[in-house]
Amino acid sequence: MLSTTSTTDLHAAARRCLDAADPAEKLRLTHAAWRALQAGELRPEPSSPPPEPIGMPGRPARPRLVHPRRLPQRGLGSAQGRAALAHAVAHIEFNAIDLAWDAVYRFRGMPDGYYRDWARCADDEARHFAMLAARLAEMGHAYGDFDAHNGLWEMAQKTAHSDTARMALVPRVLEARGLDVTPGMIERLRAAGDERTVAVLEVILREEVAHVAAGTRWFRWCCARDGLDPRGTFLGLLRDYMGRNLRGPFNLPARREAGFDDEELARLAELALAG
Repeated sequence: MLSTTSTTDLHAAARRCLDAADPAEKLRLTHAAWRALQAGELRPEPSSPPPEPIGMPGRPARPRLVHPRRLPQRGLGSAQGRAALAHAVAHIEFNAIDLAWDAVYRFRGMPDGYYRDWARCADDEARHFAMLAARLAEMGHAYGDFDAHNGLWEMAQKTAHSDTARMALVPRVLEARGLDVTPGMIERLRAAGDERTVAVLEVILREEVAHVAAGTRWFRWCCARDGLDPRGTFLGLLRDYMGRNLRGPFNLPARREAGFDDEELARLAELALAG
């Protein structure tokens, strides 16, 4: 039988969402946890057991995870290519559910607003995944039909020791990349006549700005807590973790809306060129 703490503890609920391997169950638990948090039925309990060392979250048997270089390049002129793109974005959104819940589960003693932001993000990402899964079904496919890579979760593992590094590098680098590349996807899909996938991606692009903005907000909060300069810390983390893997161009209006300042954007452009 679950203890009272386990039924009201937000950290425990986040762990249940992380552990769920079946996509439908992960979505169900995610939406339920967000509703319970809104209703005041979940809260981060100080008595919650400390987080376990990070491992792999619950995942279905498929898709098969391969090195990014082993993923085939498919053009959007074919139905198969458009399905592969929808699948790739669905995989990103599925990972993003786990990334948001791990931010809730792993980092303790944060303000209530932090936990609310990332639980809301998890709920959004679950809805995005459901939209893409439905679109894949319309195209005659399902999540798992194409290979995928594990890059997003690998960065979660690398930053599990530091809320500052996690906030800097997952939402403000990896997820922010979606702000940069999605407009081009939309343009190419529109040229191919795939307005149904375009409609899904337009919703995702609009809502992902707020997720990156949450990363900006809590990264700067962590820096203020620890007496760190946010800009210098961010650039140092980029050098340490990304090396020459930072790519442009950048969606400047969306990144500004998500909290990047002009000096940060200028330095990002320099780093991308140097890479």
